[in-house]
Amino acid sequence: MFMNRRLILVLLVVGALGTTLSGAPPDYHLLKKVDVGGTGAWDYLTYDPSGHRVFVSRGMHVMVLDGESGATVGDIPETPGVHGIALAPELGKGFTSNGHTDTVTIFDLKTLKAVGHAPTGKRPDAIIYDPASKRVFTFNSESHDATAIDAQSGQLAGTIPLPGRPEFAVADGRGGVYVNIEDKNSLAAIDSRALSVKANWDMPGCNGPSGLSMDRDHHRVFSVCRNKTMAVMDADSGKLVTTVPIGDGPDASTFSPKLAMAFSSNGGDGTLTVVHEDSPEKFTVASTVRTETGARTMALDEDTGTVYLVSATVGPTLILSFILEIFRSIARPAEGLLGGFLVLISLLLFFRARKRGWAKKTLWWAGILLVLGVLLALASWQYDAVQLALSPTDFHLTIWR
Repeated sequence: MFMNRRLILVLLVVGALGTTLSGAPPDYHLLKKVDVGGTGAWDYLTYDPSGHRVFVSRGMHVMVLDGESGATVGDIPETPGVHGIALAPELGKGFTSNGHTDTVTIFDLKTLKAVGHAPTGKRPDAIIYDPASKRVFTFNSESHDATAIDAQSGQLAGTIPLPGRPEFAVADGRGGVYVNIEDKNSLAAIDSRALSVKANWDMPGCNGPSGLSMDRDHHRVFSVCRNKTMAVMDADSGKLVTTVPIGDGPDASTFSPKLAMAFSSNGGDGTLTVVHEDSPEKFTVASTVRTETGARTMALDEDTGTVYLVSATVGPTLILSFILEIFRSIARPAEGLLGGFLVLISLLLFFRARKRGWAKKTLWWAGILLVLGVLLALASWQYDAVQLALSPTDFHLTIWR
């Protein structure tokens, strides 16, 4: 009888230990670093589970990388100012949000060839595919609205006014779409079929929400915030469940249902925060993985838990290229207008100098203004070329598991 009890106790301890070990968070480490080169700065990454590929936006084009080796396997050209990539594998299509032209490029997932275009609001940034409504949604940072596009036909389905400047979004697969409102520190809930905003919830403790992901089984959304916080929200009620500390400079969030893990890529301090969902009400930081400065966006293979990050050496040229992109909608037309104005003034001064017998002082000012005007006009005309010339020379992909 005593031996049976002891045997039962040992089995219980071993079973509990096995359960603990099997549920332990994986220790993420670097599997591979691949120099992929290419031109342009970068923004969102998207993982394609059907083709095991990683789509990387590169300013004027999209690079397509093999998810196992990191090798470049394709490219989608002529996507001016591309920010995000959305995929609809069941339709065999992909979509890019082109911030420079206020359009979406529709491409074939197999051939990577463009098969159509659709108009959007001003400066589309994030883009997602909602399988419930079979619509693609772009979130337009300048017009503060969302554009809905029928994914099959490519036709405009409608426009949804938003309560502020949208950042990233996620679909729950049941007809709900959630989007971070960056300048209001809130989360907006959208009905993807009715094309209306159902609610806009404040996120206490979250300043400047950007990246967003979701645990669809337990209706939890994860917003990463500028103040080094991950806000966990109830997707049904909008209630703040908890906040979790993360690294500096976060810009993307992903969630693995198999691992019960939420991730935050923090480009400011070069870390990857791994948050474990102990229960739908309790979340703890499982680990903080040292990555590299600038690795602010990521993609996740949900089947294997593999995390993909991209970055390059952070320096003056890279910073300048991002500044040029951020202020492009203002700076480029301003350069053109100011350049034209200075050329006009210089011509007036030349006429005045002629009337005064070619007065040297007036000619001198006319020449300076003419040179400045021409330089500004050229800068406006070659704005994108200048930005491409500032492309990082050591752009690379890192694979973590």
